[in-house]
Amino acid sequence: MSAFKPLTQFATKGATTLQVGVILPDTTSSTRYVQFDEPYLNAAFADAGYTQAQYRIDNAQGSDQTELNDATADINLGAKVLIVDPLDGPTGEAIAKLAQSKGVTLIAYDRAIFAGNKTYYVSFDNEHVGELIGQGFQSCVSAWKISKPQVYVLNGGQDTDPNAISFAEGYNKVVWGQSAKTVSAGATNSAGYKLVAENFAPGWDNTKGGTIFQQAYTAHKEINATIEANDGLANSVITVLKSSGVKPNKVPTTGQDATAQGMAWILEGYQCGSVYKAVYKEAQAAVALATILLAGDKPPAALLNGKTTDPTNSNVTEPAILLTPVWVDKTNMESTVVKDGFDPAAAICAIAGASLCTKNGIQ
Repeated sequence: MSAFKPLTQFATKGATTLQVGVILPDTTSSTRYVQFDEPYLNAAFADAGYTQAQYRIDNAQGSDQTELNDATADINLGAKVLIVDPLDGPTGEAIAKLAQSKGVTLIAYDRAIFAGNKTYYVSFDNEHVGELIGQGFQSCVSAWKISKPQVYVLNGGQDTDPNAISFAEGYNKVVWGQSAKTVSAGATNSAGYKLVAENFAPGWDNTKGGTIFQQAYTAHKEINATIEANDGLANSVITVLKSSGVKPNKVPTTGQDATAQGMAWILEGYQCGSVYKAVYKEAQAAVALATILLAGDKPPAALLNGKTTDPTNSNVTEPAILLTPVWVDKTNMESTVVKDGFDPAAAICAIAGASLCTKNGIQ
């Protein structure tokens, strides 16, 4: 990022006022926003040569109104670029309309915003994230020797987040042969899997997700394999399974975000794996794009490498930076997540226990 310092100086023209505003959504749907996104964004801005007066990072704390207020405040303070991870579609659209009316460029961060005439997107290839979840799930079902898999699927916040739909389209395509956000109960595949039921966690709420799964598991004790859209939901499901006496390597779960808790569950044999998304790369990409746009330059194709499509309307697309996710399980945890520094080994081992880390080669 230090290579951006001359461009940052040109783009900001030595201003002592706010140039780029960042708004993160909450502290509950995933631990990543506090533990990783904010510090990595701070580091990226600093490395690119921004002063503390030229950018600021806020967290909406789960409030739509707070997120809109933060965007309004940033624009009033002079921000020419907003980097926003929207809580939900309507909030993202409201911020996009506000930004458009003020001539402010909008970068949708991690969750897409399909509105505005100067909107860009920085994230990972979301359908591919879902495909990795599906492929990892299938590998785990085989490795754990699950007989006649009776599957329950707990989707993410499809009511608020278009990414959740893309994730589901990915794993449903792999597992059920249907690129759809929902699949009807009773669906089967050539490997003998049967879908018992599926549901989604409203707003990615982990507590609600746990309650939804508890009700489903109580009604369908035949469930012996599960798919979850992220580590937080997997943790909720695992909590229910453990309280019901389920032992390790008996009922697969999946996830994404490679949280320390998710990695610990993988080591303990309750979670198959997780999709690792290198947040520091996402933060750096967002700051790089913001700086280029602030300078009035055209982003190079090597950076702006794709487009994202509205899952509810295929005619709506916008330019995007799409980074590559990686499936992580016991076999590659040390060489990817721990080595990359996203989740320090100490945090994983503190949860899972030092002996499990040592047994699985985590240093």
